[in-house]
Amino acid sequence: MSTTVHPAHDAHLHRHDAGAFVAAVEAACATRGLRLTPLRLRVLELVAAEAKPVKAYDLLDRLRGEQGSAAPPTVYRALDFLLEHGFIHKLESINAFVGCHHPDEAHQVPFLICDVCASAVELCDERVATLLGGQARERGFVPRAQTLEVHGVCAACAAAARTS
Repeated sequence: MSTTVHPAHDAHLHRHDAGAFVAAVEAACATRGLRLTPLRLRVLELVAAEAKPVKAYDLLDRLRGEQGSAAPPTVYRALDFLLEHGFIHKLESINAFVGCHHPDEAHQVPFLICDVCASAVELCDERVATLLGGQARERGFVPRAQTLEVHGVCAACAAAARTS
């Protein structure tokens, strides 16, 4: 059994470059023959611009500020498209969305979510997802989706608490 372990295991190696992320998604859409409508693209750009997870209604508020007619169903349809094709992740426990660090490959990875600053770090090590999937299958369970979110305090917040 082979697993994919990405060399970047922490947030410091995942540089936040919204433009590069959007360009990677546009390229993936072109390669896969997917239609990235103007609304889907704008929702993607808004998610990409955030350094932290963003909620759907925050996206809706921003869209309404730009184009007053935006409605919840249109935002959710755009998010559903981006989720379905692996361009973003939904953090179920906080009902928020983040861009995927590897939008050109299908994968399921765990997240570390800071309860103090609300940052979310995608762990690009598929061993955890592989282990959970294997354990499920050994028990006759057929997994359809996997969400693993670990809540706690990030290193920066922990250090700030120690110094204050």
